Amino acid sequence: MTTIVAVYTGQGLSEIVQRIFKEQLPDCRLINIIDDSIIHDVIKEGKPSKKIIQRLLKYFQIGADIGADIIINTCSSVGDVVDIARKIIDVPIVRIDEPMAKRAVEKYKHIGVLATLPTTLDPTARLIKSQAALSGKEVVITEGLAEGAYHALINGKPEEHDRLIFETARKISRDVECIVLAQGSMTRMQDRLTREIQKEILASPPLCAEYVKSLLGGLANEQG
Repeated sequence: MTTIVAVYTGQGLSEIVQRIFKEQLPDCRLINIIDDSIIHDVIKEGKPSKKIIQRLLKYFQIGADIGADIIINTCSSVGDVVDIARKIIDVPIVRIDEPMAKRAVEKYKHIGVLATLPTTLDPTARLIKSQAALSGKEVVITEGLAEGAYHALINGKPEEHDRLIFETARKISRDVECIVLAQGSMTRMQDRLTREIQKEILASPPLCAEYVKSLLGGLANEQG
């Protein structure tokens, strides 16, 4: 059985990823590694520190030791660590937001990036710009930070969290063709945002599952 190991830095996203991957990859075993202290440390430091990077690399190696065919980094705030991990881990590592960034660049020039944390906003914008450079395209990014939304969520105020996100989405929607949800945990809001904003809203977990499915097909063909 194909094994996928997903590494999380916080709570709340694993349920979304499990549901989506079960729908798209029902024959795969999905194993979760969760250290919810990491995102708090990243927020405190403002970026992944050396110690945070070392911890993540250990989790990626554990995933490889478990026997993962593919490892998924689910946190956009530490997405840049994948560039380091790919050089030392002998298992394909997928950034959950990479397929989303590719899709946005393929279809649009004016792209909005919506996040509830600055530590997620900047890496997502950089990822989109790097994907555009690889494709030889130019993009214009409008950033939207829903300040206070993350803390509202972790303090048990989901309605306040959603309200702040919608307000920010409306503000940036005037200048963009699509909006990228920088955090996978925002996927639950994708349909409602699409209806209210009336522009394409891209979320990372569904597109990541689609990409992993195609990647596994390619690996199976190589082995065959």
